[in-house]
Amino acid sequence: MSFEPKYNDNSRGHWDQYYISNMRPVFNKRALFSDPSPEYLIPAEPMPYSIVKARFRTYKNNVDRVFFVCRGEKTLMDKAETVGEFDFYETEFTVDDTEIFYYFEVKCGKITCYYDTRGAVNHAEDRFSFHVIPGFKTPDWAKGAVMYQIFVDRFYNGDKTNDVLTDEYTYIGEHVQRVDGDNWDKYPAAMGVREFYGGDLQGVMDKLDYLEDLGIEAIYFNPLFVSPSNHKYDIQDYDYIDPHIGVILPETERWENGDMKQLLEPWDKNNQNAFRYHARVTDKRNLEASNALFAKLVEECHKRGIKVIIDGVFNHCGSFNKWLDRERIYEGKEGYEPGAYVSKESPYHTFFMFHNQDAFPYNGSYDGWWGHDTLPKLDYEDSPKLQQYILDIARKWVSPPYNVDGWRLDVAADLGFSPEFNHQFWHKFRRVVKEANPNAIIIAEHYGCPREWLKGDQWDTVMNYDAFMEPLTWFLTGMQKHSDDYREDLLGNVDAFYGALKYHNSFFTASSTSVAMNELSNHDHSRFLTRTNRRVGRANTLGCEAANQGINKAVFRNAVAFQFTWIGAPTIYYGDEAGQCGFTDPDNRRTYPWGHEDHELIDFHKEMIRIRKSCYEMKMGSTKYMAGEHGMIAFARFVKDSQSIVVINNNRDSKTVNLSVYLLGIPREATLTRLILSDERGHDATKVDVNIEGGHFIVTMPPFSSAVFRHVK
Repeated sequence: MSFEPKYNDNSRGHWDQYYISNMRPVFNKRALFSDPSPEYLIPAEPMPYSIVKARFRTYKNNVDRVFFVCRGEKTLMDKAETVGEFDFYETEFTVDDTEIFYYFEVKCGKITCYYDTRGAVNHAEDRFSFHVIPGFKTPDWAKGAVMYQIFVDRFYNGDKTNDVLTDEYTYIGEHVQRVDGDNWDKYPAAMGVREFYGGDLQGVMDKLDYLEDLGIEAIYFNPLFVSPSNHKYDIQDYDYIDPHIGVILPETERWENGDMKQLLEPWDKNNQNAFRYHARVTDKRNLEASNALFAKLVEECHKRGIKVIIDGVFNHCGSFNKWLDRERIYEGKEGYEPGAYVSKESPYHTFFMFHNQDAFPYNGSYDGWWGHDTLPKLDYEDSPKLQQYILDIARKWVSPPYNVDGWRLDVAADLGFSPEFNHQFWHKFRRVVKEANPNAIIIAEHYGCPREWLKGDQWDTVMNYDAFMEPLTWFLTGMQKHSDDYREDLLGNVDAFYGALKYHNSFFTASSTSVAMNELSNHDHSRFLTRTNRRVGRANTLGCEAANQGINKAVFRNAVAFQFTWIGAPTIYYGDEAGQCGFTDPDNRRTYPWGHEDHELIDFHKEMIRIRKSCYEMKMGSTKYMAGEHGMIAFARFVKDSQSIVVINNNRDSKTVNLSVYLLGIPREATLTRLILSDERGHDATKVDVNIEGGHFIVTMPPFSSAVFRHVK
C-alpha cells in the first residue's frame, strides 16, 4: 500500500490529510483533539499524588496508536469509547507535587504526528506542551466571570459632601481642583491627577441596579485607600478607605471654628485649606465610617451575586504616606508615629531606602519608583516589619467585615529589589490571602512571560495583555494599545493573530487561562473604541476631540464578540459599554457618560453577556480554531453536549466561509441557531435557525460583522 500525501497549505504549513492511492481518506489530521479542559483532563485541577485521566480524540477507526508522552516516557493509550464519528483514547497517570508537561504522539501507518497546544504538528516542542500543576486551583466563581473595572472618581458622584474641594491641598506643586457637577462630561486635564470629579463608593452603590442588569459578576476597583491623587496609586494609608470617596462626617469639619487649630503646629499654620485636608483624611471618625461604608458596599454586591476585587499597590506608596510623611500631614497628630522623613527615630525608617543616612532631613534622597519622589519604593528586604504589615493588610481586606473576593496587584513583578525576593514575597502573600479566604483571586498586572509566577504558589493569573489585548487590537485595528503606533502588516493578519494567541497562551495552565482578565481597555491604555479610528497620537498632540472622530462601532462590536466568547474573564472598563472614547492616560479616564449613553452598545453588551452566561461551553469548554483568512476568523467553544461557533469578519467586503462543524461533534445533518448578528447597522439578537448538510456549515458574513451560532444535543 502506497501513501500519497495531499498538502493543504492554508499559510501554516501543516498537512491536514493523507490519502492512499485510490484516494480513500486514511489520516484525518484535523479530527485530532485534546486540551486540559474538564472533558479531556479529569480532574482538570488535580491534587498532588492523585490519579489523573487524560483523553485524546481521533476520527473513528482512523489511527493505529496514540501515545501519551510525559517526562520522556511514552504510554500507549487505550481506545475507551466511540461516540459518533470519533474514537476517544484514555490513559491514567499519577501526579506528584510538581508541574507536569505532556503531549501526544499519533501513528497512522508510516505517518507520525504530534499534538500539543498548537494542535497537530510535525515536531513536538517542549515549550508548547500541555501542562498542569497539581494542587493549583483557581476560584470556580472567577472562571469565565464577567468583570467590570471602575475608576471610582469618574464613575458616579453619589455623595457631594465628601468631594475634594478646590484648593483643599497642594499636590505635585499645584492646588487640587474640583470639577463642578455641571461639568461632569468635561475632558480630563493634561495633568489630570489633581483634578477630581467626585465619583465615590456611594455612587457605585447607587448604580448597582445598572451593573446587575448589565450582567456583571465581579467588580474590580482601582485603588480605594487614602491617597492625595484621583488615581490613588500613591497610597497614603493602607488601613483605610479614602474619606473623599467614602464618608466625611459633619462633625469633623469643625476646623474653621478654631477648636482644632492647635493641631496646625508644627505643620503649616498659613495653609488653612491644606489643614482642612489634614483634618478630613486623618480623623479616625471619617476613616472608620469610610471603612464601614465599604463593608456595606461589598455586602450589597454579594447580595446581588457580584464579587469585589480591590487594587493592591505594594511596590511603592506615596510621599504623603503616614510611614514617610514628607508633606508632614501626620506630624504631631494623635495616634500616629513620626514618619521616616520627619524623624530618624521613626519606626518606619527601614521601610524606605535612603541614599544618605547621615543627611537630615533627607531632602528626597530616597529611592523612588522609576525615579519619582512622589512614589517612594518600599524596601521589603531590609524591613521584616514592613513585610508583616503588608501581609496583614492582604489578610485584613479579604477577611470579615470587608470580605473582598480578591486582589489585583499593581506592577507586581517590580516589588522588591531582586527576582528572588519578589518570588519569596508573593509566596507569603498567597499563603496569607488563601488562608483567610480560600476563594479569593490574585490577579497581577504583568507584561511579558508570567510562567514563573503562575506555578500555583504565587499569583492565580494576570491582566491578559500579551495573550488577549495586544493581539486582538493589532488584528482588528492595526493599532498599538496606547494608540502610539499603527501597523498595516498586522491589521487583519490572521497568522500573526493566531500565532500570538497560541504562543502566549502556552505560558499558562488552564487554571490561569480560565480566570485571566481579558480587557479591551483600561486606565493605562487608550479606549478600544478610539483605536478603531486608527489615529496615532495622544490627547496632548491631537486634542481630546480627535479620540471621538472616525470611530467604527462595528469593529468595536467585533472585539466585544470575541471578548465574550473567548476563554478567560471578559472585563469591561467602565463606560466602554456606553460608547466612551479616549486616548491614553489621562484621556482614557473620562467620566461615565450618564444621560447620553450609547444604548445600542449597552444592549449589545447585555446580549453578549447573556449568551456567555447561558452557554456553559463559553466559560469552561474547549477551544478550536475553525478557519482564518485576512481579516476573518472562526473558532468554536464546545463541550460534549453543546457547541458554539463564532465567526468574525473585520473586512470592508462580505466573506463566505465553509466550516467543517462535524469536527466539533455536531451531526452532519443538523440545525444551528444563530444567537446574535452584529454588523455596520447594529445588532440583531433574534434567533434564526440555519441548516447544515454533510457536516459543513457555509455562512456569508456582511462587512464588519460578527455572529454566534449554537448547537445543543
